[in-house]
Amino acid sequence: MLLSDSSPGSVQAVGPLSPLACDPAQTRGRRFAEAAAPTRNAYQRDRDRIVHSTAFRRLVYKTQVFLNHEGDLFRTRLTHSLEVAQLGRSIARALGLNEDLVEAIALAHDLGHTPFGHAGQDALNECMREHGGFEHNLQSLRVVDQLEERYPAFDGLNLSFETREGVLKHCSRANAEHLERAEPGGVGRRFIDRTQPSLEAQLCNLADAIAYNAHDIDDGVRSGLISIEQLLQVELFAHYHRQTLDEYPDLSEKPRRLLYETIRRMLSDQVYDVIDTTRQAVAQAGVRTLVEARLAGPLVAFSAGMKTRSSELQKFLFAQLYRHPQVMHTTVQAQQVVRELFAAYVSQPAEMPADFAANANLHRSVPDYIAGMTDRFALREHERLTGRKLL
Repeated sequence: MLLSDSSPGSVQAVGPLSPLACDPAQTRGRRFAEAAAPTRNAYQRDRDRIVHSTAFRRLVYKTQVFLNHEGDLFRTRLTHSLEVAQLGRSIARALGLNEDLVEAIALAHDLGHTPFGHAGQDALNECMREHGGFEHNLQSLRVVDQLEERYPAFDGLNLSFETREGVLKHCSRANAEHLERAEPGGVGRRFIDRTQPSLEAQLCNLADAIAYNAHDIDDGVRSGLISIEQLLQVELFAHYHRQTLDEYPDLSEKPRRLLYETIRRMLSDQVYDVIDTTRQAVAQAGVRTLVEARLAGPLVAFSAGMKTRSSELQKFLFAQLYRHPQVMHTTVQAQQVVRELFAAYVSQPAEMPADFAANANLHRSVPDYIAGMTDRFALREHERLTGRKLL
């Protein structure tokens, strides 16, 4: 079991780490052997390397939903990653899981995202259709394994296996087999064997969804693209909105504060739901070791009711925010920028920095270069190469 305290909504961890948690002293190690750090465990060291990486800094100018120039207060990939890390650590602490590992995975999970969010990813995937496609989770792994250039003895950040495993959230069978050939028994293996990642990795996947559902409500309302009246048709939101007004009726005159409190309560109850549901799932599965947990089905999850309500919210945001005409107009232009950058660099490799241009496999170096761009750099490069200004 995870904790001795299984009372509903209890969030205090009891005693040391759960036997189902990843222990940095038992890590499967790094791809290149390094002496242990004197003051930090393996996962703390991973986190610090991620925070100091170039790719992490770039996230501040990468789109979450709204382009960076559209407003100072909208989330970026950087602030999203920080919110995922905060939620993840809170849940990990309650479940006796390894907070440092959760934080490292959360901070690294979007390092491979393209400029312009999912619009950029979709465009780059289309450009790469005849060359294996493009997927940002796999690109995040490339960033930490190969593309960061900070150390004299190896490419990448040389992170621990468990952090790398958590970064690779999704992976096709073909890509998993490619990874397996390069690294037998490595991070691609579980997609072939159909086993689970660590509970810390499972937790980060769910914390990611909890975070973006909540902050996309906030950003969507702030932008004026969705309204409170529309959101009140979504039960997950409406429940906490009613609850807040029942307790603080004066907030009807303070809509921004009412929205914040509604989202805060929604976040808190989703966190408590995950904690309680995961405890129950572990108890029912009867798993007592990390190995047994990996062989069981997914254990970190919402309850059936919360999953249904969360899915309803996701569908609402997809239809009313992500597919809003104003967002779609921006999406079309962003995808044009990415496609035209791709075509320009493939036909004129010398327009890229020398280390990218020198790569004989242009259909690997071009997406690496584009994916590493911030929104504003991609727009500047597009204008330089085409003479046209979009967005």
